[in-house]
Amino acid sequence: MSEKFSATLRIGDLNDYIAPSQGCVVSLKANSKSTSSSRIPKFNSEELEKFGGAVKKPAEAVEPVKISLKDCLACSGCITSAETVMLEKQSLDEFLSNLDKGKAVIVSVSPQCRASLAVHFGLSPLQVFKKLTTLFKSMGVKAIFDTSCSRDLTLIESCNEFITRYRHCHSTSNEKSKLSLPMISSACPGWICYAEKSLGSYILPYISSVKSPQQIIGSVIKRHICHSLYLRPEDIYHVTVMPCYDKKLEAVRDDFVFEVEPQGHKITEVDSVLTTGELLDLIQSKSIDFKSLDESPLDKLLTNIDEGGQLYGVTGSSGGYAETIFCYAAKVLFGKEITGPVEFKTIRNSDFKELTLEVEGKPVLKFALCYGFRNLQNVVRKIKAGKCEYQFLEIMACPSGCLNGGGQIKAKRGESAKDLIQSLESKYMENVLVANPFENPIIKALYAEWLDQPGSEKSKRLMHTEYHPVVKSMTSELQNW
Repeated sequence: MSEKFSATLRIGDLNDYIAPSQGCVVSLKANSKSTSSSRIPKFNSEELEKFGGAVKKPAEAVEPVKISLKDCLACSGCITSAETVMLEKQSLDEFLSNLDKGKAVIVSVSPQCRASLAVHFGLSPLQVFKKLTTLFKSMGVKAIFDTSCSRDLTLIESCNEFITRYRHCHSTSNEKSKLSLPMISSACPGWICYAEKSLGSYILPYISSVKSPQQIIGSVIKRHICHSLYLRPEDIYHVTVMPCYDKKLEAVRDDFVFEVEPQGHKITEVDSVLTTGELLDLIQSKSIDFKSLDESPLDKLLTNIDEGGQLYGVTGSSGGYAETIFCYAAKVLFGKEITGPVEFKTIRNSDFKELTLEVEGKPVLKFALCYGFRNLQNVVRKIKAGKCEYQFLEIMACPSGCLNGGGQIKAKRGESAKDLIQSLESKYMENVLVANPFENPIIKALYAEWLDQPGSEKSKRLMHTEYHPVVKSMTSELQNW
């Protein structure tokens, strides 16, 4: 896309974008004991074998295990099979303690988390978002934003990257230059961690360089929006609410730390990550009647909400990468306008689906959704053998994708996991308008004021990242042996 977006975000009166507290007070019991971040899901032997994990019988007396975040394989939402995992600076207690440290606390909430809470409490995602705004602001949080907004920015950059890769691949006869396809989505930290630690450097060039929505909203807040809020990056404590424990791993990557001149402060894009389950722990530990909370106006600065008060975003409960990039590529590369929802064809199982565009009877685009480690490993073997027939792969480590993340609220007693997933998928887009990311006025303004245009040098520097093969230490190898 060569033209520059012309929309402008006029900050003016910030009350238009950051909704003030409505005077709602939530009673938080001072002596209530908060739940720590060791609320890691426990899997039985059958589940561990399904995910490819080793099953070990516990010793008679097992000391709590403390690991570094960098030691984790992050295979499928479960950090480790140990009973306890200490995730320092990524806990609910850490979040609560920072409310009293004088920093401006900003919380960004993912749509998957809103869907999980909506199913649990029998509300709509919009109601959940408004009640969370009431809850967080009563605790002293300055603003609550929406990662559906940053996801639109992620998708636009991903569309641009795919077109660039596709054209490069089809304009050269050099076999090494054709390694740019298939392009693989990069939003799942479990997949990224696995790729870096287990697949070696051969797979990394295929992975999209675009940051995840979590990290993009962190970058937008601390590199750009902070100035509109009259705050320095170091004065902000940014928390995200995510469906996945692996997002904690993502937040502490060295790649997502930048330096502020002239002070030389080291700034992390995301300071802490809470899972949906941890947020529910907070609500329950403080004896909050969540359904009875007032519904506060949403902060519009980085939230996908239209003038009529309706949430909007893309379809696809794991981010809609395959569908969005497919429709964009069909139009840009082949002049095919796709209207209405696309239909994925189930191939091996419900977690592996294909999407094909044919021109004059010949397939010209072939994309796939690939969820869960069993499917993931099959497609990786094909890439390594040079036999992958896809140009784009939306890969997620968890079966059923992000809605089934390890940090989501678990099924209620008597409810099957399958029924819960169906409820989440139904709830996810309830009263949410389907909208083209390229038409998002907030994202248009960010390009016009800050990023220039999709794929620009500034966008690449601020919205993209790199991946690194990780070599296991000898100590780690000996311990595993």
